[in-house]
Amino acid sequence: MTRLESTRGFGKPRPRVLRRLNGAGVFGLPAVLFLLVISVYPLAQLLVMSVHTVTPTTLLREWPYVGLSNYQTALASPQFRQALITTLVFVALVLVANTLGSLAAALILRRPTRGNRITLSLMVFVWALPAVVNGSLWRFLFAGDGAINGIVMSLGIVSEPILFLANERLALLSLAFVSLWTGIPFGTVVLRAALLDVPPELVDAARIDGANGRQVFRYVTFPVLWPTILVLTVLTVLYAFRSFDLIYVMTLGGPGTATTTLPFLAYRLAFLNFKFSLGSAVAVIAMGMVLIMAVVYLRASRSEARS
Repeated sequence: MTRLESTRGFGKPRPRVLRRLNGAGVFGLPAVLFLLVISVYPLAQLLVMSVHTVTPTTLLREWPYVGLSNYQTALASPQFRQALITTLVFVALVLVANTLGSLAAALILRRPTRGNRITLSLMVFVWALPAVVNGSLWRFLFAGDGAINGIVMSLGIVSEPILFLANERLALLSLAFVSLWTGIPFGTVVLRAALLDVPPELVDAARIDGANGRQVFRYVTFPVLWPTILVLTVLTVLYAFRSFDLIYVMTLGGPGTATTTLPFLAYRLAFLNFKFSLGSAVAVIAMGMVLIMAVVYLRASRSEARS
């Protein structure tokens, strides 16, 4: 063995970590470091703040440790319970309407006609718009002097403007509608792709056996769509649960607390009321719920891949 070989450790097996860093692993290091900086570190800080007392006066000093008292305060707060109910109602509205609307649109647009292609292109364009743009547009349309009130008043349907975003009952429904406006295009594209995977021979065989359209959908089409519907359901719940941008742009959690969900409550406590530790606790609780949903999504994805 030469001197050069001995200095390089020639012939000795390298550690597994070093072997993994060779080749493609080296190119993944910047992405890993980037995620550590923008994701892992802020989450770690969030967890640390949730078990300490953090105020504007102690923000740059040592934080007193208080254990789980912030979580106890948050869970016992009427604001938290109201925000949790609002979040669950909002998620339920978006989930049911988005699933049914996406499925209906996918069935209507399943044929590759020119009109359907144009419609799908417009739907993808709407979905690709930032939530801030969609929220600003619909806030203008829902205004008292906006286009929607102008149309319904000119037709004589109502005599006074409808306060879509100022009424406690209508505000949450309006937010759910805008969320559907941006969510149904994605669901339609996904379910339409799944519809194209339905074997035509199965449909033909079912029709030869005397099945009508409803029976074909129930016994042939729906079982093929079910894994995709399950994954889409979990994604819709995740999207609706973490909704913040539409609420911030359109209602700021109002009127009162009618549209204050858990993510927006965490923002309000931390950045408007300057209760950083309490807001962190609410954010951690919301993050835990989202994490549970993410686990469900991963399991659903695996079952779809196996099927």
